[in-house]
Amino acid sequence: MIRKVLEVANIDPATEQLDGQPLIDQLLAPTEIYVKPLLELNRDIPLKAMAHITGGGLPENLPRVLPEHLHANINTHSWQWPNLFQWLQSAGNIEQSEMYRTFNCGVGMVIVVNADMAERAIDQLSNAGQRAWRIGEIVERSNTASDAPESAQVSFI
Repeated sequence: MIRKVLEVANIDPATEQLDGQPLIDQLLAPTEIYVKPLLELNRDIPLKAMAHITGGGLPENLPRVLPEHLHANINTHSWQWPNLFQWLQSAGNIEQSEMYRTFNCGVGMVIVVNADMAERAIDQLSNAGQRAWRIGEIVERSNTASDAPESAQVSFI
């Protein structure tokens, strides 16, 4: 999709600047590795589930780690999209739902813990140099029919 945005917008990522850097540098930035802080977190707090938000975004990756009877309510106002994703959406005229389906929009990893452990987990990850915040909650799913699509396990509020 990024290639299509660049083509349609007639943009050369080597010369286009975003936040004072060449766009190409931001597009090719390596994926953040979460292994060490998550292993440390798991020593102190029981992790219920983890989802690496890659291709497929939140609506496809998060349901893979949730039991069929659970649902994730994601508060889209709980974090600010990095400028790169705002730029992609604007330059490509991409619908919000498609952005969440295709990109992580700034949420690289979702960790599910008991609600009473959330602040402790956020503090520990922040102290380890990770950006961490509460993005929503896991609730009982009202429709557990086996023919319901996986994406029905995530709603954006």
